[in-house]
Amino acid sequence: MNQPPNNQRPDAEPPGQEIAQLRQEQKKIDAIKQNILFRRLENSVYVLVGLLEVLLMLRFFLRLSGANPENTFAKFIYNLSAPFVSPFSTLFISPVERTDATLGDNILDVNLLIAMIVYGLLCFLVVWIIRYIYRQISPTGL
Repeated sequence: MNQPPNNQRPDAEPPGQEIAQLRQEQKKIDAIKQNILFRRLENSVYVLVGLLEVLLMLRFFLRLSGANPENTFAKFIYNLSAPFVSPFSTLFISPVERTDATLGDNILDVNLLIAMIVYGLLCFLVVWIIRYIYRQISPTGL
């Protein structure tokens, strides 16, 4: 009359299947976490290079419009962007030499345009490398 309680429900999966299913779900979670990490890395590269491009664009328009280089804002932009422009500063000869007579003149800075193009291309190269590495180590190959 008294039967021991049946701990297993008729619709319950065997313990081995549950463990396998849990492992599979854990792999999916790990893959999603890895995907999020790589997407954040990509987005960080885009944001940093985007900010650099905005800074260089401000410098370009200040030079093109003949802004006073002694102005506080212009000086701040020029000083902040100088390290990024310096590798390209002697690529092409500037149309005017910088003397006291030419301060504030309108200057089409081709070197600055080249710098912006190169930094943009480097951004896409870095993102491509990040995506390539992700595809190599990703279990799902997203």
